[in-house]
Amino acid sequence: MANPTTSTKDYGHSAVEKTKEAASHVGEKAREAASHVGEKAREAASAVGDKAREAASAVGDLVTSTASNIGTNVSKTAERMTAATGSSVRHLGDTIKEKGPQEGVLGGATRAVAGSLQEGGKYLEQEGFSGMMEDATELIRRNPVPSILVAIGIGFLIGRTLGSS
Repeated sequence: MANPTTSTKDYGHSAVEKTKEAASHVGEKAREAASHVGEKAREAASAVGDKAREAASAVGDLVTSTASNIGTNVSKTAERMTAATGSSVRHLGDTIKEKGPQEGVLGGATRAVAGSLQEGGKYLEQEGFSGMMEDATELIRRNPVPSILVAIGIGFLIGRTLGSS
């Protein structure tokens, strides 16, 4: 007959080992979940980057179009393109809000990015090109030195980007 003390120790040792195995398994599953959330965040960031490039391209096309054509038709086209860009940006915000993580730190970041995109899109839709130009003119008028420094910085970044390609 087995010693009852030894048998209890064996059961206790077995329970400890099984607990360690379960904890290891839970830790592994948590790492997998974190990796999945990180992957989703990278995908959302990539989508944001793509949409931002599309929006920048649309605005660039708008500026080029406006510079080459003068008249009321140009103004109407600029307003329509700006509103369309605003709608696209707002829609991107809606998409990110729906498909991004909803909880935790990434959920907070998702909500912040989505909210900013939604508000920016709404601004573009409501103000249009002429409203943006008025706001930009007023901002430059109130802050001439910082505006010049920002313009120099943007010019430097564009120069480096074009120079490296």
